[in-house]
Amino acid sequence: QLQASGGGLVRAGGSLRLSCAVSGRTFSSYTTGWFRQAPGKEREFVADINWGDARRYYDDSVKGRFTISRDTANDMVYLQMNRLKPEDTAIYYCASVFRRLVGIRAPDRYTHWGQGTLVTVSS
Repeated sequence: QLQASGGGLVRAGGSLRLSCAVSGRTFSSYTTGWFRQAPGKEREFVADINWGDARRYYDDSVKGRFTISRDTANDMVYLQMNRLKPEDTAIYYCASVFRRLVGIRAPDRYTHWGQGTLVTVSS
């Protein structure tokens, strides 16, 4: 089970931190990712991280602005989002898959999803 939180309204240039509480899928063989879906658009990959060795992978659109991390003691995955832009506005989802790889970009490869949390960036 995954549960995302931390969304909200922020001005362009601001920051937010999203949290994903992960239960039962925090073995080294799992990778957890963040996706987002803007109105009228497909769900798109943002970043993912492997629980075992913390390898990470980012979409180019967020590289240098967003940071994904995991807290193995508390079974949490975070997405720190800095220098937010209006085009970052979307519902953000966390998801997990039983794979050691990172850079798993296709949503349909993930087997477990949390509910979304809305991020709105005003200009």
